[in-house]
Amino acid sequence: MKCSIKGCHGEYEVQMIVHTVHHGEDVFVFEHVPADVCSVCGDTLLTPDTVKHFESLLKQKKQPEKMIPLYEYA
Repeated sequence: MKCSIKGCHGEYEVQMIVHTVHHGEDVFVFEHVPADVCSVCGDTLLTPDTVKHFESLLKQKKQPEKMIPLYEYA
């Protein structure tokens, strides 16, 4: 599929990405997320099913797989 960004001639390709979600005051990082990523500009599209899956995971409030440091760039 052609990129939806005006002037970009790239094509979307399925890739596994790292995606960050801000939920209230918390930050969640998801690895191995399937997404369509433009080969030229890097624009990223998530399917509605992927977004619903994020919402489901956040509602479960499971213990995270890993803990990561978070730095604020101030």
